[in-house]
Amino acid sequence: MNSILLSIILIPIIEIYLLIKIGTQIGAATTIILIFTTAVVGVYYAKYEGLNTLKSGFSQLSKNETPAYEVISGAAIAFGALLLIIPGFATDIMGFLIIFPITRKFLFNIFSKKFSKRPEKKNNFIDGEFEDIDDDHDKKI
Repeated sequence: MNSILLSIILIPIIEIYLLIKIGTQIGAATTIILIFTTAVVGVYYAKYEGLNTLKSGFSQLSKNETPAYEVISGAAIAFGALLLIIPGFATDIMGFLIIFPITRKFLFNIFSKKFSKRPEKKNNFIDGEFEDIDDDHDKKI
């Protein structure tokens, strides 16, 4: 089964389960207020971190360096903000983990190690033959 399809099915199930369990412990109104508060606080913190990343990217550009980390970080912050907007506790936890700079770097290191294990080519040569052709033998139209 495709992992994206599996996550589309499992994430709402986990969220509903957590909402029911936490809602029975702290009450329905408190649960709704908590979800709303995490969404608002998370989006404002994502905006703050996004602006810091943008400043860092402009700083890299002014030094004539490629802001690769800043671009990836900005996309991760946008994804984290999206997770915070989605109601639920599991997505809020994942969103906050992505937005905080320390955990974001940790997650980047994990994913970069996972995707950098590519088979390396031994050489970049292509075998072939060539033949010099004199200009005198060329046919011109």
